Amino acid sequence: MKFNHIAPLVALFLTACEKQLDLSPVTNLTNVTYYKTADDAKAALGACYSAIGGGDPFLDLATSDDAIPFLTGSADRPLLWRYNITPSNTFISNYAGAYSGINRSNIVIGRLPGISMDESLKARYIAEARFLRALHYFNLVRLYGDVPIVTTETTSLDGLAVSRDPADKVYELLIADLKEAEAALPKTYPASESGRATSGAAKGILARVYLTRAGVTAGSPYWAQAAAKAKEVMDMGVYDLYANFADAFALTARGGKENIFEIQNLTDVKGHTLGRGYGVRSSPIYPGTGSGIARPSPGLFSLYSDKDTRKAVTFLTSYVYNGVTTTLSITDPDFTKAVAFQKLWDKTAKTLEGTSIPILRYADVLLMYAEATNEANNGPTADAYTALNKVRMRAGLTALSGLTYQQFKEAVWLERRLELTFENSRRYDLIRTGQLLDAVKAENSFARNATIQPFHVLMPIPQTDLDANPNLKQNPGY
Repeated sequence: MKFNHIAPLVALFLTACEKQLDLSPVTNLTNVTYYKTADDAKAALGACYSAIGGGDPFLDLATSDDAIPFLTGSADRPLLWRYNITPSNTFISNYAGAYSGINRSNIVIGRLPGISMDESLKARYIAEARFLRALHYFNLVRLYGDVPIVTTETTSLDGLAVSRDPADKVYELLIADLKEAEAALPKTYPASESGRATSGAAKGILARVYLTRAGVTAGSPYWAQAAAKAKEVMDMGVYDLYANFADAFALTARGGKENIFEIQNLTDVKGHTLGRGYGVRSSPIYPGTGSGIARPSPGLFSLYSDKDTRKAVTFLTSYVYNGVTTTLSITDPDFTKAVAFQKLWDKTAKTLEGTSIPILRYADVLLMYAEATNEANNGPTADAYTALNKVRMRAGLTALSGLTYQQFKEAVWLERRLELTFENSRRYDLIRTGQLLDAVKAENSFARNATIQPFHVLMPIPQTDLDANPNLKQNPGY
């Protein structure tokens, strides 16, 4: 069967807002009658995939220097953007939804060993569940820091009163899960099962974890580990860049060579509805069709040269209606006239066939390899240049050479921003490189005046979860 991640993106990110730490089983069948057959195992794993989330793109955009929220509608948007953040802000409530997904993975990991079914398939299902659990924990630990470690199925309310564990322990768990996953998962699947976690996805996320752990520490062993793991993905012979940047986000690219892991939604944007295009644009394609919640920052927009083919793919700068062309503005305060994000909108979409939200693309792996190799060798190697330039040249830019260690590092940072905009990476890149505070303060368009403080590298534990669990303690500063 086609293995789609069945929840649309908006639903995925609103799930956490609708419930407190919901760790209940995901079926109305009882535990006595369920988890007995191979079909039960398949359905339980499917529930794990339906709970997956790559993080909230609005949170990434609004708390970095990439975007300005529309200053109308939800009051939580400008408060988040200006770093007047409280535990009640609706855009930081990813906590409960992640633990719901973790519990679903725990059910698979704990229940499947007792099911009589093909042993190799069983092992693969468990490895997929471990991969998904690791992804949830990685999102949680980067967003909140110390979080509870729950590795067994929660079957009663007593199991909800959990305390926070040190971030180092969380990383130990998720790294162990990813290592088990990469060893057990296949390189590829038949087209009928496109969308499942692969060994390449586990290796790629491990590279991202190691890069995060390295942070700004010169000489950290994590740099070499990140480079080695990214190189393993590159050497698999499975992944590559599409010739054209736009092709990576087309309907036809779902499960394709550049998309290592993605959320495959069942609802297509059809040019004007939500789904893959969550928050994708603000301006109307024709009157009455504008949608979205954030616009690109002038600072981000100005970084793209006119030669950069990613610019036209990433931003909507004009539209034609009844033969009249309307040019959009990067500075006009009227959001209906604003340049908009359109990167994840496939204009060729003609049907309701599912679309994808990238969690890990091959371009990201190349850039991780380039950065980590530069750090591990105290300067760029020929292979590091090759990886960086492959991304640049696909975008129509010239190859770089002759850079110092610092120049190469900054070139990779810039390339990551240009290549991965709207893919939930900017905030985390700024945090791990120690640049978040300076970047946010520098992006002051539309009178942002952000009151960002060092403690803002972590988000507050949502108030609803603090109320539900007295064992949770709030992050300092909130």
